[in-house]
Amino acid sequence: MTLSKIAITMDEDLLQQVDRLILEHRYPNRSRAIQDAVREQLARMNRSRLARESAKLDSAFERKMADEALGELSEWPQY
Repeated sequence: MTLSKIAITMDEDLLQQVDRLILEHRYPNRSRAIQDAVREQLARMNRSRLARESAKLDSAFERKMADEALGELSEWPQY
């Protein structure tokens, strides 16, 4: 994995909380703590996007499509 160096501006109180995590040995340095926070937030955003997209599905239509496909099978195929 290629790493890129960036500069960020952060509220002093937030930075103190990050530094506290380092003092508690929960993270080795600021970079790792911030990387994990960004990674977690992106994962959370992706999960909520999946939930939003799933909510758009018409469950009755999806069930009808599945029933039609299963109706064509006389029995489940062997695997």
